[in-house]
Amino acid sequence: MCNLYKLRRTVEEVAQLFRVEPAAGANVAAELYPGYSGLVVAEGRVRAMTWGFPLSLKGRDGRALKPKAVTNARDDKLTTAFWRDSFARRRCLIPVSQWAEAEGETGRMTRTWYALPGGEQFAVAGLWRPTAEWAGDAYAMVMADSCPAMAEVHDRMPVILRPDQWAHWQDGPPEAALALARTWQGELAVERTRERWAGGADIPEQPGLV
Repeated sequence: MCNLYKLRRTVEEVAQLFRVEPAAGANVAAELYPGYSGLVVAEGRVRAMTWGFPLSLKGRDGRALKPKAVTNARDDKLTTAFWRDSFARRRCLIPVSQWAEAEGETGRMTRTWYALPGGEQFAVAGLWRPTAEWAGDAYAMVMADSCPAMAEVHDRMPVILRPDQWAHWQDGPPEAALALARTWQGELAVERTRERWAGGADIPEQPGLV
């Protein structure tokens, strides 16, 4: 599942690419984390929303806890209660430059980045909905089975949509949209790094290891 991605385009550049209107005050960070604000193409505009649908939690004593940000929606769960209304009525596009997965042994996990070859900007299938918990709208990425290029790292990957699929995902009937929630069949560029998954100093090289 994806819990970290990058966007290297400005609001205006995203709006131009997707041929929609830029929303005022929608600037976000270049690296996107759960619970933070990211750019989404929805309702004909580039908008800033919180990444992750809020999931209400309770402690052992029954008291309400801080909601959890659910960032990913599995393709085989889109018609279940948690996602059903958003999938039927509020599908969106999430502009992405790269996404990361954690790779390696516990305590030494590093970031492995995935992108389209040549650094091409792409769109991931998404859902959105209004929330009271975040005092604004939230979005989530749709996930499908991983392609061979990343299957050894994770069994799920974001649903990448081609430009000719963007309108069908946003505005088509749910049955047609569900058919688009499939594993990416094109190539991926893979960048393995020594960046620690959870931040901090890079993992040092070990002599004798490649």
